[in-house]
Amino acid sequence: MIERLTPEKLRRRFDPGVFNFSSTAELEPLSGIIGQERALEALRVGLSLKGPKRRYNVYVAGEPGLGKTSAVTQFLQDLSRRQPVPPDICYVHNFSIPHMPRYLLLPPGKGRELKEDMDRFLDFLDRELPRVMESEEIKVRARREREAFEARREEIFRKLEGKARTLGFTLQRTPFGINTIPLKPDGSPYSHEEFQALPEGERAEILRRQGEIQELVREAFRELGELEESWQEQQRRLTQEAVRFLIGPRLAQLRAKYAQIPRVLEFLEAVETDIVTNVETLISGKGKPQIPIPVPEPDRYLRYRVNLLVDRSGTEGAPVVVEENATYINLFGTIERRVQFGIVTTDFTQIRPGALHRANGGYLVLSALNLLRFPLSWDALKIALKSGEIRVEDPAQMLGYASTEGLKPEPVPLSVKVILIGPLWLYYLLYFYDEDFRKLFTIRADFDTEMPWTEEAAWAIARFIRARELENPEVLPFSPAAVARVVEYAAELAGDQRKLSTRFFALTALVEEASFWARQEGFGVVQAEHVRLAIEKGKSRQSLFAEKVREWIKRGKILVQLEGKAVGQVNGLAVVDLGDFAFGRPQRVTATVFAGKSGVVDIEREAELGGKIHTKGVMILKSYFGEKFAVKAPLTFSANLAMEQAYSGIEGDSASAAELCALLSALSGVPLKQGIAVTGAIDQKGNLQPVGGINEKIYGHYLVCKELGLNGEQGVVIPRRNADELMLPEEVVEAVAQGKFHVWACDTVEEVVEILSGMPAGQANENGDYPEGSLFFLVQKKLEEIRKRVEENEEEE
Repeated sequence: MIERLTPEKLRRRFDPGVFNFSSTAELEPLSGIIGQERALEALRVGLSLKGPKRRYNVYVAGEPGLGKTSAVTQFLQDLSRRQPVPPDICYVHNFSIPHMPRYLLLPPGKGRELKEDMDRFLDFLDRELPRVMESEEIKVRARREREAFEARREEIFRKLEGKARTLGFTLQRTPFGINTIPLKPDGSPYSHEEFQALPEGERAEILRRQGEIQELVREAFRELGELEESWQEQQRRLTQEAVRFLIGPRLAQLRAKYAQIPRVLEFLEAVETDIVTNVETLISGKGKPQIPIPVPEPDRYLRYRVNLLVDRSGTEGAPVVVEENATYINLFGTIERRVQFGIVTTDFTQIRPGALHRANGGYLVLSALNLLRFPLSWDALKIALKSGEIRVEDPAQMLGYASTEGLKPEPVPLSVKVILIGPLWLYYLLYFYDEDFRKLFTIRADFDTEMPWTEEAAWAIARFIRARELENPEVLPFSPAAVARVVEYAAELAGDQRKLSTRFFALTALVEEASFWARQEGFGVVQAEHVRLAIEKGKSRQSLFAEKVREWIKRGKILVQLEGKAVGQVNGLAVVDLGDFAFGRPQRVTATVFAGKSGVVDIEREAELGGKIHTKGVMILKSYFGEKFAVKAPLTFSANLAMEQAYSGIEGDSASAAELCALLSALSGVPLKQGIAVTGAIDQKGNLQPVGGINEKIYGHYLVCKELGLNGEQGVVIPRRNADELMLPEEVVEAVAQGKFHVWACDTVEEVVEILSGMPAGQANENGDYPEGSLFFLVQKKLEEIRKRVEENEEEE
């Protein structure tokens, strides 16, 4: 059934009377997410499920511009407020394995307290340790022990000297040891000459006794060494006793404060042991640089300090971290290094956190496309999720390259939900080609590009505008009529009378520009005409190429006939999609028929310009043609179909109805109205099927007709199933209301033929014959003539 669509069916309007406010300044801002119930449910399930294998992570799929990141972040922030705050993360020195710093997990805020407590303790130690070591009591005890040591040493030497005199020798102490000198009977020492003049037997006896003396000397030195070690040990014990007495009460307080955290108690125990053991080094200040150049003095107490990686003090709920640049260092942290005089050094205080540390115990939001630009980050993230650990490593070591020996911090336990945000095609690519992905990201949340057009949705858009006012001081309040126009624009973006677009990025841009034009005109509240002006200006900025195409048509560079009639020619409709802007234009479709047996030839396919879907449309056209006209005899004819002046690839089957009409016109000889353009795909039974870009096609044809002059006979034929998608510009609706332009909705290609030719297509009887006066009768007659002519030529040959 042919229907000439009324203006009311070409665009759905929204009544601003639904709103009971004078401006959006009276409304509460939108705080939730609208139109994405399916995605929100998937998020709730994915973020609520817990599992030992950490596989319930979420992939949020959707097209750009839907506000996925902001919506997910807001949802997570609302959800995280009801969850406990995860622990602080610290790193401390490992006294057993120095190159492997240990992590500490403390209740929120306790990490900073521990760091400050240790800093105060070390300040106390640095201040009090020299004073204690210089105290009178320590000096007296040390002097007493030294005097006892000196007395015992002198006693050993006296005994040694007495034994030496008994054997006829005297001892001489030198810096290099003890010399043994033989004595004469009168007690005076032998000179060298005197000793050499002695008989050989006496010399041998003296040398024998000298050997005994040297053995006694060695024994005395051994005893002296033991005595000195004993004295030094007493000195150490004295020092350690004093240090333990100094630091014991302070560390006892810390142990009591952190009694519920075993790893902190182990750290405090190790600190006490290390300070007592190495107190001499701390006192003497070993390690200070002996360089006549001003350099920072090294921290003698560095290994007792606390490196606070993540501080949760003052936070509420679980963390929500959005990492926009997912490099390996940004995700996993790094170990920084110092360079002094060409020497590279590092320590546990140079460990820096990554996004995984900050998000541990909460949620980490990443862009899938950005993450996959860094293959190392993607591989390391999967390893971390599978192992449940955060490893801070040198990227070069992870890649297997040789690297200098450095720190290997103890891995921190990981408990995080990762939310990847990206396009749907990337999800399927990872799902099929990355076996770890399907195990780790088992929940997919799909963000839709549209939502039902309901009164609740319109109110949500009004509150959305209010939220933008509070967010951006340049955005003015909107009147009810202006909000209604924004709602209609959302339907235009959706291309549907029953849907509203969820591309809130585009709506935000419209709201901001409408506010700009309102300010330019001195208004304090945005009106409907300002929204309309913003829409027109936005299209004008993007339509340079579309205007060029219409100019080429007007100047005859692109041949398009919009008046009168022509045989074998009809105007189809094409859509040119530039990414951020799409526009429609008429596309001349022609058909030629001649005697032959090659059938219908698609020139676009022969020239390899036609895509697979376009080729399928032509093949369906052939099938329809065969069913209609090859019942009594096989088809015998040759025909060519072409889209004139099409020099690039052609895809889609929306021109199949126009191609069929051009072919029927060429066969029948009946001219078709050139001012009426046709769009629609056909099936094998001749039914019109809906096509895409219907609003762009109608508006594009209207603008060309307007450019060349509207004559009241021009219009567009569309499939009826596209009628509920019409959200045509008000300019087109007004032209239809004035009778200058028309839009017809049809169910079958026969109805299209009737509109274009002005005569019925015709219905075949039981014998397959069409009635006289119908277009199909003329087609059938022409086909029979061609068939007979071909048969006659074959007989003559």
